[in-house]
Amino acid sequence: MALEELVQRLNAVSQCTEEIMHQDIIPLCAADIEDQLKKQFAYLSGGRGEDGCPVITFPDYPAFSEIPEKEFQNVLTYLTSIPSLQDAGIGFILVIDRRQDKWTSVKASILRIAASFPGNLQLVLVLRPTGFIHRTLSDLAFKFNRDEFKMKVPIIMLGSVTELHGYVDKTQLTEDLGGTLDYCHNRWLSHRTAIESFALMVKETAQMLQSFGTELAETELPNDVQSTSSLLATHSEKKDKMKEDLRLALKQGHDILESNRKPVAENPDYKLNQDQLDNQTTVERLLAQLDETEIAFDEFWAKHQQKLEQCVQLRNFEQTFREVKAALSIASERLSAFTDVGNSVSHVEHILKELANFEEKSRESLEKARVLASQGDQLVQNNHYAVDSILPKCNELHHLCDAFATETEKRRGLLNKSLELHSLLEKSMRWCDEGIYLLASQPVDKCQSQDGAESALQEIEKFLDTGADNKIKEPNKVYQLYEPILNQDLMEHVQKVFQKQESMEEMFQKRQVSLKKLAAKQTRPVQPVAPRPEVFVKSPCVSPGLRRGSDYVSNTDDNMLRRMNYRRLKSEMSEIRQSRGGSVMDDEENLAVLRSHVINELIETERAYVEELLCVLEGYAAEMDNPLMMHLISPGLLNKKDILFGNMEEIYHFHNRIFLKELENYIEYPELVGRCFLERMEDFQIYEKYCQNKPRSESLWRQFSDSAFFQECQRKLDHKLSLDSYLLKPVQRITKYQLLLKEMLKYSKNCEGAEDLQEALTSILGILKAVNDSMHQIAITGYDGNLNELGKLLMQGSFNVWTDHKKGHSKVKDLARFKPMQRHLFLHEKAVLFCKKREENGEGYEKAPSYSYKHSLNMTAVGITENAKGDSKKFEIWYNAREEVYIIQAPTPEIKATWVNEIRKVLTSQLQACREASQHRTLEQTHSLPMPAPTCTSPSRNQGRTIKKLEERKTDPTSPEGCVTSVAPKYPEKGKASPTSPDKKAKRHEVKSDPTPFGLRGWAKTSQSLDASEENDGWSSAEDPLNSSDAEEEEEGGGEMKLTPGKYTVVTDYDKRGSEDLAVKSGDLVQLIREGEDGLWYVKNLSTGKEGLVPANNLLMLIGNSKSAQSLSSSESGTGCSTLSSSSSYNESCNAGSTSF
Repeated sequence: MALEELVQRLNAVSQCTEEIMHQDIIPLCAADIEDQLKKQFAYLSGGRGEDGCPVITFPDYPAFSEIPEKEFQNVLTYLTSIPSLQDAGIGFILVIDRRQDKWTSVKASILRIAASFPGNLQLVLVLRPTGFIHRTLSDLAFKFNRDEFKMKVPIIMLGSVTELHGYVDKTQLTEDLGGTLDYCHNRWLSHRTAIESFALMVKETAQMLQSFGTELAETELPNDVQSTSSLLATHSEKKDKMKEDLRLALKQGHDILESNRKPVAENPDYKLNQDQLDNQTTVERLLAQLDETEIAFDEFWAKHQQKLEQCVQLRNFEQTFREVKAALSIASERLSAFTDVGNSVSHVEHILKELANFEEKSRESLEKARVLASQGDQLVQNNHYAVDSILPKCNELHHLCDAFATETEKRRGLLNKSLELHSLLEKSMRWCDEGIYLLASQPVDKCQSQDGAESALQEIEKFLDTGADNKIKEPNKVYQLYEPILNQDLMEHVQKVFQKQESMEEMFQKRQVSLKKLAAKQTRPVQPVAPRPEVFVKSPCVSPGLRRGSDYVSNTDDNMLRRMNYRRLKSEMSEIRQSRGGSVMDDEENLAVLRSHVINELIETERAYVEELLCVLEGYAAEMDNPLMMHLISPGLLNKKDILFGNMEEIYHFHNRIFLKELENYIEYPELVGRCFLERMEDFQIYEKYCQNKPRSESLWRQFSDSAFFQECQRKLDHKLSLDSYLLKPVQRITKYQLLLKEMLKYSKNCEGAEDLQEALTSILGILKAVNDSMHQIAITGYDGNLNELGKLLMQGSFNVWTDHKKGHSKVKDLARFKPMQRHLFLHEKAVLFCKKREENGEGYEKAPSYSYKHSLNMTAVGITENAKGDSKKFEIWYNAREEVYIIQAPTPEIKATWVNEIRKVLTSQLQACREASQHRTLEQTHSLPMPAPTCTSPSRNQGRTIKKLEERKTDPTSPEGCVTSVAPKYPEKGKASPTSPDKKAKRHEVKSDPTPFGLRGWAKTSQSLDASEENDGWSSAEDPLNSSDAEEEEEGGGEMKLTPGKYTVVTDYDKRGSEDLAVKSGDLVQLIREGEDGLWYVKNLSTGKEGLVPANNLLMLIGNSKSAQSLSSSESGTGCSTLSSSSSYNESCNAGSTSF
């Protein structure tokens, strides 16, 4: 129903109500003149005359003359408005009771009524006074003064009620007039008030509904779901209030009707008078109007509610449409990313699996789109008011779903084609590999006989018969058949496979020719040699990353067979090489096959590793955020995903997006795969973070391994092993790489990438060591500083430690010498930490030890003595010119040597840094002050060449040429704690600051003599300030190294440059023979026995002709410098001094 129709119908109700109550003519209500009506000077009893004329009675009212004219007019007007228009049109019968009054009053009353009566009159009946005098007087006065009564109807003077009954039946008269009519004025007034109040309610209700309908019709519909739903709720609430008002009005009307019918209900013989019947009719008509009002409003509300509900449906549809369209757009974009057709069977299968997973994930969005389109179609069928908006969106949804499904099928078809092609290529490649293996595995010695040659021929012919089903026959047909998926790389790969196939067939033809000759004529032994297939010729391409590679992984049975052949081929390699007389080509063929097996295993296991990581992340980690699985997760597991899985997601993205794809580029060049590892070596540091978190992860797993959540995830994934087995995969994988690199290096020693493989293997082992060291480092407790400020952790291990300090009670020192302490040492770049190892109770990682921090030594003030008396496993670490001495006993001599070398590298690198800084300072002073350098001479002539060589080899400079000392950067000021232990106030952490950074120090003697223990070979320290005379400086020859007979250690590699030069490596032991020219010394390598010239600056004195000791330190001297010093006593002139060089 439209608003106009509702307004029209409700206006009609209001008008009808006014007509029923005659308020359109006389707008008076009983409530307005209730006090006037209560005086009862006139009333409408409900009686009727013979022709149905309403009877109005004027009872005896003594104060009639005192009634105000306004009240008199109102009462008469209201009484004449009550009867129906039809009855009122006939005229009223007035009964004026003046039996107890005087004639004068009667006359006045008649005249007042005649002048004021508003309705039609049919008859006026006057009961005259009953007194004789007044009655006689009235008769005479009325007879002679009739004209004074200006009424159009006759006035009949009656002497008694009996005469009155002759004009009006006594049943129509009240009891005071001798009638039997039941009339109660208060009851009548109450009924009239209720009826009029009900009529007013009906009218107001109609007007209120009209206003509400106008408000609803003029309300603008919102554009969002929430506002529309809120508007619908508000309007529904108002509607319910209106309906409640209607219900109350109906109840009131029925109550009035019931009250009017009550006398009849109580007495069936009771008959209602005409006024009562009129009242009943009036109420019934008002109830009918109220029903009409309710019906009109309900029809309007139904349409308005339907419109609001349709608006909510539309807004929901539009919002869902936007969400679904966005989801489909994202899905389409991701689908468009499936452009890769793969480079191997396993790769294509992996892409197909990803496509299937993607399709499964997208199915929800597609289903939602189809359901939404169906809902939109249903809205259109239900005559929704917004059909023009809904229908295009439904068509768009159908189009998007169909387009997505079509594109998905297209992608799947292309991938299936690709899988078919790669299967064909792999079958051909596998056939070629098996052929090469067959040639390599044929025993040559057995082929020397006629029977052996014929048997080998039969094997070859039998194998060639299998080529019909395995080899590619015509590449052009392959190109035509698989044209939709062919790209340039794939076409080149097909061509390569075909070329390999032809090369292999050519090898078989040559082998057949050789064997046929042996089978036909046995004059002398024949050594058949298989020609090298073209596919194994080393490619001139430098970067395999620019070439397309492919991995051919067969099914499980084929893999087992190939691994068996792989092991068999390895075991027969030496026999085959011997039987073939050392054929270089055959050896290279066999090694190429072995390298191919290794790279295939590397890539195959890498793919499996990536898939396992993805399975864990999607099947476990992602499910921890799934609201549907929350009820299965234990409270202690909430928000613990990062602890349980660590940075596994970071590891997965690195391998899936980067490392696996780069590995696949090397499948045709397996010997160069070391470059792939070297380029990504920094990325492997992410495993250190994972391993450090592993103890926390395993502890959390042990607490909640029986959780229903993990069991449900394992059931969904159909895993036989629990989650903890998969959490161990990254640890297992990082240790697997070094095994595969060792295998590859074993078969690539003469190849171009052998050095890269060796470097990659060393780097991977270094990462494993760093991971292992970090696992120990995180277990350090009690250290107040930041371990990261100590630099990189270089070494860690457990040792027996004795202390021998200058200061302290003698008994304490003796006890310290006698009883060793168990200490776990951590060697950092800037400090060495002494900790006590404490075993923990528990299982798994919970049983891992912890390390209680005891003290630390700053490496800038540390020195070492390589050999301690009496034990080849001992060495000394001392501090501040042997003020504190720690005798360290390693478990084995090898561990001792490793630690000594590592400490030597740290000290030497610090020395080199100081030397470079000092040289820089020298240059600054040279440019700024016009005076000769007082303390340091220039480097030797060979220094530039040596430094250049060191830079080329990227090794730490350790040659002790020059006479420089310097301050380690950023030492703390005097009295402040060392960064190795911020809150410790031991004396060894108090260092002196050099006010002139990079200050130069000259040649000097040490102020401290060597004790007996320093006579052993070792590294020592020069703590105190060094001084020397000018004569000594001149004696040193301008800073060049002084010739001293004895043995020396090579500290820097030196390559042979001239015919007389000797190539040496760092760590070699040489014997000085004589001094050469240009800073070169003629020495003999004690390891190889070779002799030649090497730069003197590359040598460090180890053993002189007399008892001596040389030392390397990076100590904090009185001037804050670090020195590399050598002390010796090979002649008296040196006074057993320590020479800094």
